[in-house]
Amino acid sequence: MSVMTSTTSFAPELRQRRRPSGFAYIAPALLLIALFFIVPIASLLLRSVLEPTPGLSNYAELFGSWTYVRIFANTFLVSALVTLLSVIIGFPVAWLLAIIPNRWGSVLFAIILLSMWTNLLARTYAWMVLLQRTGVINKTLINLGLIDQPLVMVNNLTGVTIGMTYIMLPFIILPLRGVIKDIEPGILQAAALCGATKWQCLWGVLIPLALPGIASGALMVFVMSLGYFVTPALLGGTANMMVAEMIAQFVQSLVNWGMGGAAALVLLVVTLLLYAIQLRLFGVGRIGQEGQ
Repeated sequence: MSVMTSTTSFAPELRQRRRPSGFAYIAPALLLIALFFIVPIASLLLRSVLEPTPGLSNYAELFGSWTYVRIFANTFLVSALVTLLSVIIGFPVAWLLAIIPNRWGSVLFAIILLSMWTNLLARTYAWMVLLQRTGVINKTLINLGLIDQPLVMVNNLTGVTIGMTYIMLPFIILPLRGVIKDIEPGILQAAALCGATKWQCLWGVLIPLALPGIASGALMVFVMSLGYFVTPALLGGTANMMVAEMIAQFVQSLVNWGMGGAAALVLLVVTLLLYAIQLRLFGVGRIGQEGQ
C-alpha cells in the first residue's frame, strides 16, 4: 500500500519532468523559418558576392549602369504611385464598409474578396483588353467627347499603375476596414458637438486615429508592388521593365545568379528599412493592435 502511495505521489512530478519545454513548441516554426527564409537569403547573399567572381562587382555593375538604375527608378516610382492611389481609393471604400448596414456591407465585402480570389493572370488579361486602343475605356472616352484619339495605356507605366492599383486595393481596404470599425463613433459625435465641421472631423479625428492602419496597409502594398512580376510584365512590356522582371531575366535567360541575387537583396534591404521606419514611427504595439 505504501509503495502504491509513493508511486502515485511521484506521478505528477514525473509527468511534469516529461513535459516539453517552451523551446520545443516553437522549434518546428523556427525550423521552417530557417529552411524557407534564412537559408535562401544566405544563399542569395553568397551568390551575389561569389558569382561569377568573388567581390562586390555585381553591386558595382548594378548601381553603375544607367539601365539598371532606371529599372530601379521605374520600380520605386510605380510602387509609390500604386500605394498612393490605393490609399486614396481604399480609404473611402473601407470607411463605407465600416459604416453601412451589415447586410450591404457583407455584399460589398464579398465582392472585394471575390476579386482577390479570381485568378491574377485572368484579371491582368482583362485589363489588357480594357486598356487597349480599341478597348472599352478608350471607346467610352471618345464617345463622350473627352478625347479625339485613343490613349496609349498598354505597354507603358500608366497601364502597369492602373492594373496594379486594382490588384492591390483589397490589401489596403481590408485592414483599414477593421481599424475604422474599431474607432468609437462617439468620438466623431463629440467632435461635431464641439463645433467641428465634417472636414475637420475627417482630417482632425478620423484620419489620425486610422493612421496606424493606413501606414501598415500602405507599407504592405508598397512592398508587394516592389516585387510584383505578372502585371508589369504583361501591361508594361520590356521597355518599362521593373526589378522583378529584371531578376527573372538574370536568372532564367542570362543564368546570372550573382546579379539576380544582388538585385533581390537590394529589394530585401529596402523592405527591411521601410519596416524599421514604420516600427520607429508607430511602434510594435500600435501595429499589432491595428492588425487585430
